[in-house]
Amino acid sequence: MNYKKTGAEKSTITRDLIELSEKTGNLYNSISIMAKRSSQINRDIKEELINKLEEFATNHDQLEEVFENSEQIAVSRFYEKLPKPWAIALKELMEDKVYIQSKDEETNSDSETNA
Repeated sequence: MNYKKTGAEKSTITRDLIELSEKTGNLYNSISIMAKRSSQINRDIKEELINKLEEFATNHDQLEEVFENSEQIAVSRFYEKLPKPWAIALKELMEDKVYIQSKDEETNSDSETNA
């Protein structure tokens, strides 16, 4: 996923907690869902960054050879400029782009498949 084009804010802004709680019916559920989604996004971004930085890895074990790679710096700066994972998760939740399954639905779907 292209996290640069999510439209999420890159800085902290004040949010309406009532609007946030209306998404799930409970503020704490909304925050819990955002936290889980934020962890997923963070893991995806981290894996993507590690894969890109491995392209620049050297096989030299010498600490004396420290040099700057402009491409590696550009990749790192790109990821530093991305919106934070919590901001992306909040944007997705507010735009109803997150699939929310309650434990009641999960129990019902398990019992239906076992029947």
